[in-house]
Amino acid sequence: MQILFVDESGTPPPPDKQHDTPFFVLGGLVVPEDFWSKLAADLNRLKTAFGITGEIKWRYFAPGKAGAKANSLSHLTPAQKEALRSKLYEAVRSYKSLRIICVATHVPLAYKLPYIKTADDLYWYSYKQLTERFQYYLQDLERTVGQRVHGIVVCDHRAPKDDARLRELHHQLLAGGKATASHYGNLIEGLFIAPSHLSVGVQFADMIAGAVFRHIKVKDSRFYAQIEPSFRRSPAGKVEGYGLVKFPKTGW
Repeated sequence: MQILFVDESGTPPPPDKQHDTPFFVLGGLVVPEDFWSKLAADLNRLKTAFGITGEIKWRYFAPGKAGAKANSLSHLTPAQKEALRSKLYEAVRSYKSLRIICVATHVPLAYKLPYIKTADDLYWYSYKQLTERFQYYLQDLERTVGQRVHGIVVCDHRAPKDDARLRELHHQLLAGGKATASHYGNLIEGLFIAPSHLSVGVQFADMIAGAVFRHIKVKDSRFYAQIEPSFRRSPAGKVEGYGLVKFPKTGW
């Protein structure tokens, strides 16, 4: 069993605010079921070493502002935060069986497509690209090991209405409700939604999404470079289109 943990960086904006939020990233980390406990142990060890109680989120690494609400990393110095972030990415890299799959969406270009009308459409088609690559990855594994490989998807909890819509979209994909959808023969029915503070995998997916978002938006690849070896690749070693998918594919 392979588990795809998913979280986002940025929020899909409505058409009238597309230039305020020009990029949106869905970050995914694929974890084999027997490696989840190892990743959980790594996270707990790091939290203990850095004196952290509560969840770890990408936005908590930003410099603290006067009067801002405290978070689980507020007691750390900038240098300690950088060390922690590097250790988290090192944990991902250390397991060769973990794979990263992300979708980066260029919002203004996506809204030029005739089938993208709303923020929900942006999320839907980004999510579709992500789950398709997960399905392809499962098929690749199946050919390698010579037996059936199944997968499930675990997403971060959002607003109740957003969660309900995503469950329905996920069901449509697996049921073949969209003519343009791939065949999801390796995915087990149903979408699992978990609050990030209760999910080890979602916390790592959040850190991955943040690194890719910064890489795409401001061309700062310091953090992306630390996780780049773990991205899904083509047989020839290509990341783009396999582990890092741009939506739309062209124009940027």
